[in-house]
Amino acid sequence: MKKGIVLAVLLILGISTSQAQLLKFGVKGGLNFANYTGGDVDGFDFKSITSYHAGVVAEIKIFENFALQPELLYSTQGSELEGFGEQVKNELGYLSLPVLAKFYLTKDKLSLELGPQASVLVSERNEVDAGDSNTFDFAVAGGLSYKITNGLFVSGRYAAGLTEPKKDADVKNSVIQFSVGYMF
Repeated sequence: MKKGIVLAVLLILGISTSQAQLLKFGVKGGLNFANYTGGDVDGFDFKSITSYHAGVVAEIKIFENFALQPELLYSTQGSELEGFGEQVKNELGYLSLPVLAKFYLTKDKLSLELGPQASVLVSERNEVDAGDSNTFDFAVAGGLSYKITNGLFVSGRYAAGLTEPKKDADVKNSVIQFSVGYMF
């Protein structure tokens, strides 16, 4: 009877240890270099803004060299518009949900990430009409990530917007992100 209990405890511990390797959670944050691309707004030129992103990340290991990486981030994007002797800044705060396919190029160190990103506008700080922003943004994101240690990682990513953040402007969000994070 004691051997059966010990065997059951060891089996449960072994399964939970192997499951821990399949699902990891973490936090990340970093810099955004954001701009509008793809059109123009009544003679204004676009200048990039430097902002930030922060949030939580999970990694679901499917195969040895493939995982899914959903994230939930607060990310500020937008652009600085310059024209007609004026300079105005349009900063949009999004709650973003990228779901990335993660392909490991080396054994658990360097990975390529690619996938869709859905975002909902939660705040707007600007010097232009605040009522003309769309509340949903959809993008495709791709980049590289490198694990420095078992928990610490760095990543670089580009997200190209596919929808227009402004109702009356033929522009799309574009953001380059550099992140530092830690997986538990």
